[in-house]
Amino acid sequence: MEINNKLSKEKVEHYLNLTKKAREKATPIPEEGSSDWEKLEIMLKMADDYSSDAQFFMENGDYVRAFGAINYAHAWIDAGVRLRLLDGHGDDQLFTLP
Repeated sequence: MEINNKLSKEKVEHYLNLTKKAREKATPIPEEGSSDWEKLEIMLKMADDYSSDAQFFMENGDYVRAFGAINYAHAWIDAGVRLRLLDGHGDDQLFTLP
């Protein structure tokens, strides 16, 4: 088995697109105004902030930091699905389903 441990622009772009798909697909479960809604808003802000950071790092050619940031972003979205604050619509490729 060949292991590819090189971090290329294309590889980081793949994960940026994967996280974008996850963010678009996952839909809120709690009712607006509930305490769970407030928690979800915090989680999604973290995901969006890390995604924004990843874009910034990509634009500056820092693929290592971009890769780290986009993985954090995806983890926040995935956690929302896992905690049943977001509906992952059965997609076990984008999310770790509950």
